[in-house]
Amino acid sequence: MNVYQLWKSLLIFGIWPFLLIGCFGDPAPPPQLTLNAPFGADPAAVAALKEGNQRFAEGRWGAAKTLYEQAIQAQPDIAEAHYNLGLVYERLGDRQQARHFYIEAANLAPGHKTIWDSPPLKRHGNVEIKEEPQPEPKMPPLGGGGGGGLGGGI
Repeated sequence: MNVYQLWKSLLIFGIWPFLLIGCFGDPAPPPQLTLNAPFGADPAAVAALKEGNQRFAEGRWGAAKTLYEQAIQAQPDIAEAHYNLGLVYERLGDRQQARHFYIEAANLAPGHKTIWDSPPLKRHGNVEIKEEPQPEPKMPPLGGGGGGGLGGGI
């Protein structure tokens, strides 16, 4: 067997089975980009978010945008609708609005790992967290000056 025949045999018997397996395997479904409503959300918000996700998957950005806005009207603090609305604005090319809604989603859901670890939010960076101002701690005075202590007077 010469070198040409050896290479030919390797190609036929070595590579083709792997190529055929790859061609006939079940393709994995594409990952869902949008988020679903959390458990316990307002039913109207859940319905609008679910339908919005269907329109988003179909590439119908305008319809998805309207439905996500309806979800936010039904429940203003639903972070998933804000995040999904950010996705729509990004698809529409409005990065400023997309950034606004991603940050709003992060502010509404500080512990939501999917939102905080998402590539869209990281792309927009510098997330400004809305925090309640905390009062400065007050230290007790050092030394005397207060009377009523143990070493009262001599």
